[in-house]
Amino acid sequence: MNALVTTLATLLVPGVACFVVPYYILRATHQPVLRTMGLAQIAALPLAAVGLAMVVWVSFSFVRHGRGTPVPIDPPKHFVSHGLYRWVRNPMYVGAVLVLLAVVIFTGSLWILVYTAGLWTALHTATVLFEEPQLKRRFGAPYETYLKEVPRWIPRVPGARL
Repeated sequence: MNALVTTLATLLVPGVACFVVPYYILRATHQPVLRTMGLAQIAALPLAAVGLAMVVWVSFSFVRHGRGTPVPIDPPKHFVSHGLYRWVRNPMYVGAVLVLLAVVIFTGSLWILVYTAGLWTALHTATVLFEEPQLKRRFGAPYETYLKEVPRWIPRVPGARL
């Protein structure tokens, strides 16, 4: 059941944020949804693929290792700190932002860039004000240590110091 809920949540939330909203931004600003493939569009594809892979990997890591889902009403029951979580504390958000940056590059839309900046600001605010304090209460000392060792947004090789 967790896998089904996770699949639906992953399609719905990041799918809407990364593809549906940008589509409507393009329509509202009378910009073409599809462009001829040039160097910028080709360069955007691997960035989008990496971002999508991050979102999918994290979603199913919640199911497999966390024994929960990315849905707030059924969060992981176990603290997940392996895989992509060893590199960055918010790999799903980073993945979604990479997808959106790929959409910006692909479409050349400054409006989608503004939307991306606004979404990142909202994610950052929610992370700092709500998610991290809640995770501190749920997971205690292991999470406190994790906060000191793993950066919030900019991935870093595990164990590396700046």
